[in-house]
Amino acid sequence: MNSQKFLHTDAQSTTILIRIMVGAVFFVEGIQKFLYPEMRGPGRFAKIGFPEPEILGNLVGFLEVAADILLLMGLLTCGAALTTLLIMTVAIITTKIPIGFGESFGPFVLRDLKTYGFWSMAHEMRTDFAMWLGSLFLMIRGGGCWSVDRYLSK
Repeated sequence: MNSQKFLHTDAQSTTILIRIMVGAVFFVEGIQKFLYPEMRGPGRFAKIGFPEPEILGNLVGFLEVAADILLLMGLLTCGAALTTLLIMTVAIITTKIPIGFGESFGPFVLRDLKTYGFWSMAHEMRTDFAMWLGSLFLMIRGGGCWSVDRYLSK
């Protein structure tokens, strides 16, 4: 694959707003997986029902921080956005879909809430869905005019 396809980007100056939104949220969440491992990292992964939560919790934290740095710089934006899109897809499937059904889903444990069903799921996944859409946007459009990708593709 040639580098032009890999570094593709649009010329929009407003794309940086989506990069900052997605990058900043993932950066904060990734760092918290290391600062609060029981609540946000391996401990949470164990409660959800992931196998090897110590490995997966730390790996996801690392991927979130690495992808955020790339997104904020606008470097390899499409690949970094694919990483965050996959992370959000897994998060929605493993933690939000069970809320919609009101029961555990495969090995993934339903957390204790006052209500379940579509509206509870929609409320709980609002940030996840916004990050998913932001990641999808960046995969399609690239880093924008104020990105390292744009500079390198010239």
